[in-house]
Amino acid sequence: GPGPGHDITLCLFLSLSRRRLLNQHEPQKFYMGRRDFVDRVDSVDPVDGVILIDPEALQGRKVFVTLSCTFRYGRDDMDVMGIAFRRELYLSTRQVYPALQDREKGTHTRTQAKLLRKLGQDAYPFFFEFPDNLPCSVALQPSAQDGGKQCAVEFEIHAFSAESQDAKIRKRSSVKLTIRKVQYAPETEGAAPSVETTRDFVMSDKPLHVKASLDKEIYYHGDCVKVHVIVTNHSSKTIKNVIVSGKHGAFFCRNLKETSQMFLCPRDSVSPGATLQKVYTLLPLLANNRERRGIAVDGKLKHEDTNLASSSIVKDGVLKEVMGIMVSYRIMVKLIVAGSVAPLWICV
Repeated sequence: GPGPGHDITLCLFLSLSRRRLLNQHEPQKFYMGRRDFVDRVDSVDPVDGVILIDPEALQGRKVFVTLSCTFRYGRDDMDVMGIAFRRELYLSTRQVYPALQDREKGTHTRTQAKLLRKLGQDAYPFFFEFPDNLPCSVALQPSAQDGGKQCAVEFEIHAFSAESQDAKIRKRSSVKLTIRKVQYAPETEGAAPSVETTRDFVMSDKPLHVKASLDKEIYYHGDCVKVHVIVTNHSSKTIKNVIVSGKHGAFFCRNLKETSQMFLCPRDSVSPGATLQKVYTLLPLLANNRERRGIAVDGKLKHEDTNLASSSIVKDGVLKEVMGIMVSYRIMVKLIVAGSVAPLWICV
């Protein structure tokens, strides 16, 4: 919260959840509500809140609130010749004081209305809506040796007072709060993924057929992923290894990607003329990947724990406009065939 001498207090009561934080040594109060905003693909929770100001301390300065989204793709100490490894994906600023419209028109939620009645005439509302082409809060897990800020997509609310929007901002007249945009899965599921393929061999009259399928399309954190694999080996070749694994992909700025193998099942073999029908169980958890550098995790607030990053889901038609970090997961089935140089791959 702000210290003595600040002329702005940031009061966030966002949607339903509400908490009140007080510091007995500070004359001003810092109110804070929920800091997670849900992206449901078709809609995103708006950011609504209230700024409490001290008009006398402002001395004629204006008050602004900014919502920003920043993509950091390198540490601060990697900056070269003044070129920072970060990019501002989105920036929207509202002038809150003096108000450009009456309080009723600027009040969008019942929570704001209740706060304004409680806090009095020195409280002013603000309201933002996320555009469709922004990614969710996500970060890449650093190694133990990495220092500084990690590669991440971050959202922030910044309230400040200044003579104008572009004027230099004094530290004691500025308040910042990190928030998160989190991905929720659609309520309706599609068909369970399934894929199959056949391979013929020169020295074999009959082919090798492989099929892999999942129980459902959407999995939540902590769910086991059951992979149904059927290998029908009519060929004369021996399948030395059937390897089922989970792959995690993080795509940056639409042209760079980081792919990691995160979980692996025991291996099996299939003799010529035999059939393997088996259900492999994978459990993708961050707890099992703490040491893996570059794994994408959900953005976190301060030092709280987090999860493996949720799959990125965006509206139809806006995928090519989305920047930052996009996350995906794949189940890979790999067959190592005796006497064959190239393995057989299928991906679910």
